[in-house]
Amino acid sequence: MTANLPAFKVVIPARYASSRLPGKPLADIHGRPMIAWVADAARRSQAEEVWVATDDPRIESALQAIELPVVMTAADHESGTDRLAEVARLRGWSDDTIVVNVQGDEPGMPPTLINQVAALLAAHPEAGVASLCTPIETLTEYRNPNAVKVVTAGNGLALYFSRASVPYLRDSADTVPDLARRHLGIYAYRAGALQAFTGWSPSPLEQTEKLEQLRFMEHGVAIAMAEACEPPPSGVDTPEDLEQIRGLLKGGVV
Repeated sequence: MTANLPAFKVVIPARYASSRLPGKPLADIHGRPMIAWVADAARRSQAEEVWVATDDPRIESALQAIELPVVMTAADHESGTDRLAEVARLRGWSDDTIVVNVQGDEPGMPPTLINQVAALLAAHPEAGVASLCTPIETLTEYRNPNAVKVVTAGNGLALYFSRASVPYLRDSADTVPDLARRHLGIYAYRAGALQAFTGWSPSPLEQTEKLEQLRFMEHGVAIAMAEACEPPPSGVDTPEDLEQIRGLLKGGVV
């Protein structure tokens, strides 16, 4: 570990099923499964340990064949957060352990963002979760419900996450507010917050917005936010995305 970074672990949830791209974690990128590229990016961070969490024996076998650490988890998890919590329990991590969730469909994830989100959580002892965001620059993105927005307070803690166009500029509806930020799907958690999450039922705001991070907020768990130090490439959701990332990864790294 470097002196200015906390100790932390990385867990990469990986599910075989995908409505738009079945078998996505094992999709071939220059002779290697996509999940291996994600793990490579995570291992270039300052993480102490990197684990892939899956419930599918095909993914387990592929990872074992290339000697990547894998944890088999239950098949009935409703979210990646639940899967992370099981890994933390199985590995015996203490409640104050920082666990970074790197999505299994983001092979271009910059290691700097993994380090950044871990350091952000360590810098906010009052928070149980940390995440990152980027400025929104176009009306199309601002109005897109698939682009999740986050509004933060002056102390850097999240006030709300929404699919709606927030904050709303009342006097100029066709302008993107300077404060508009898009939430990125990378998180750092304290392991204790992960265990608490699994004990709570889905909350009303979470069910309304279909955003599981709101469950933390509705139970009083603070989420620290910061602007990403560099923009990550898009994740892989479709065959077109896969072709694009193959082009980006031609040289070995993004």
